[in-house]
Amino acid sequence: MLVLGSRLLNSPIMSLQTGTRLATAVRPLIDPSNLRVLAYEVDGDLLVEKPSFVRTAEIREYGHLGMIIDSNDELIGLDDVIQVKKIYDLSFSLIGLQVLDENRRKLGKVDDYTLETGNFIIEQLSVRRGLFRGITDTGFLVNRSQIIEINNTSVVVKSPTVKSAEPVMQAIRSEFSNPFRSSAPQSQSDISLS
Repeated sequence: MLVLGSRLLNSPIMSLQTGTRLATAVRPLIDPSNLRVLAYEVDGDLLVEKPSFVRTAEIREYGHLGMIIDSNDELIGLDDVIQVKKIYDLSFSLIGLQVLDENRRKLGKVDDYTLETGNFIIEQLSVRRGLFRGITDTGFLVNRSQIIEINNTSVVVKSPTVKSAEPVMQAIRSEFSNPFRSSAPQSQSDISLS
């Protein structure tokens, strides 16, 4: 199921074993090399170790109740998984990064993203235009296949390719010719009566 990333923030982490709320998802840990949410940093009163995380591999399901995991044993500390610690130390945040095209022209900033809850891979970026262009334009989506590079300050995407098309009315007029408005008048010899 495709879900906005912002919708998963403050989502409850529910235990399948006890049926209770264990924690709340605070922020995602996104691996910038493959745009996959590796884990969510969680917060709650029942946590023994802080910061604590739930790996997305341990999330059985996401639904209207929140993220469902087996039990509180699935919650881990910072030093429990090396990959989680490595991504946490990067302090990478996708929201707010500038989006540039191949020619380094500014297109806007990442406002949100859409991810697949089955594998927690980010499929699309929602980009908001700047202040002046944002008045007339609401923004656009960038598919993950359009992304060329991600660094600490920006996301570089393929330049949009727009072919210059002839105006629509020009194309329609060239396809239709009105016989009553032809430029050359017909002679009497061209008209035959049968």
